[in-house]
Amino acid sequence: MTRFNEYNSLFFVINLFMLCSAVRSDLNADFYKQTCPDLLKIVRKEVKDALKIEMRMAASLLRLHFVDCFVNGCDASILLDGSNSEKFATPNLNSVRGFQVVDAVKSAVESACSGVVSCADILALIARDSVLLSGGPTWKVLLGRRDGLVPNQRGANLAIPSQYDTLDTIISKFANVGLNVTDVVSLSGAHTIGQARCATFSKRLWNFFNTGGPDSTMEKDMLSDLRHVCLVNGDGNETTALDRNSNDLFDNHYYQNLLDGKGLLHSDQILFNGGDDETKSVVDNYRRKPKLFFDDFIKSMIKMGNIGPVTGSSGQIRKNCRVIN
Repeated sequence: MTRFNEYNSLFFVINLFMLCSAVRSDLNADFYKQTCPDLLKIVRKEVKDALKIEMRMAASLLRLHFVDCFVNGCDASILLDGSNSEKFATPNLNSVRGFQVVDAVKSAVESACSGVVSCADILALIARDSVLLSGGPTWKVLLGRRDGLVPNQRGANLAIPSQYDTLDTIISKFANVGLNVTDVVSLSGAHTIGQARCATFSKRLWNFFNTGGPDSTMEKDMLSDLRHVCLVNGDGNETTALDRNSNDLFDNHYYQNLLDGKGLLHSDQILFNGGDDETKSVVDNYRRKPKLFFDDFIKSMIKMGNIGPVTGSSGQIRKNCRVIN
């Protein structure tokens, strides 16, 4: 399969420049050691409090970091309000959530060390803690990002992978920001936690790509169950677990589901049934080797977090993550 297409070739050029910037960046885990020594404790406490209220929030906070980094680099542009907000891009509409948790974390951090910690770094820390507090691995988050000044709704529409993209397109969109096929499969494993709205997968249940029937790759019992949740004329807002039978625990169960035809989203199941031997092999390896999945997930998260960071004197440290100072 070809890895690039005209649809996003422009973004390859743009993001290649961002990646070159990322290589030169000076992110490090001790960036706030002197200026905000209690940062990690503050963020951990706020995330823990949020998950006590709603465990699903872990997946939502992890997704915020993901969709942020794919557009303009990891600069917290996803958090900006306004008419051109990335929140209203098609892949994010009625999908991204958790902004109030970010607000709470930012407020707590500002109380301890005002004007010091960027919203972009807060997103990276929140993502790590969401994984850890869901039973997943931990890692040292590289810090030192500053916040971008401009949201990019059009860029979000083009760059963020969609649940109905072809596997070829998904791989291309990852490659455009410097992520490889292993990163595609490992980061997709974030769907081991969280839920999805019927609107994001209901086409698979009734009239898959206008075939008049369901997606033939979906396991029959799962199909039957989901048809009772997602009615033909429903509003699409009912939710179900992304990782059937293991919805709140960050583990490698997601990959077993793919082998069993129980991937919820089309973009999940095609990792195994999409005709790409490389993604299929990685899925099977992660199913058999949970430590390998954890290790690769950490590497991919660090790699993703280093996409085009704003550093040095560029950008700013937003006092309110939703608006420019």
